[in-house]
Amino acid sequence: MSSDRHEVLKAWIAAILWLIVIAIESTKYLSASNTSRVLYPILHFLFGLSWEQFEPWHFLLRKAGHVFGYGLLSILLFRAWRETLPSVRGARWTWRWASIAVFGTALVASLDEWHQSYIPSRTGTVRDVILDTCAGIAAQILLWLVSAQR
Repeated sequence: MSSDRHEVLKAWIAAILWLIVIAIESTKYLSASNTSRVLYPILHFLFGLSWEQFEPWHFLLRKAGHVFGYGLLSILLFRAWRETLPSVRGARWTWRWASIAVFGTALVASLDEWHQSYIPSRTGTVRDVILDTCAGIAAQILLWLVSAQR
């Protein structure tokens, strides 16, 4: 296999593996009630949080998980498309790769929330799709800033 094809394959494998992680996170096993069973004892032990104090932190941690997960997805999709559709001028960042990555992030977020709407212990919300898409956009801005520094 040529080096270029090897890089394309590596980039897509990373993106696909992260999509699998997102799919697993979308199941009933990582619903809010299940994650609270793990996180509450830890935060209670470390910081002495009561249940009432824990609830807003739990919400913020779960939303931070959205931002991290979908930001990383956007970066991995960007990398995969950059390897698949190389720039003629050898650019490190293009609107083309960024927009495809953001669109892919929004699509996955939409499908994920739609899937969750069918699981009794989960909720699918448009707000989460917006949050996830904004995380994807923020990741692209970060990539653009990093590429502009080089």
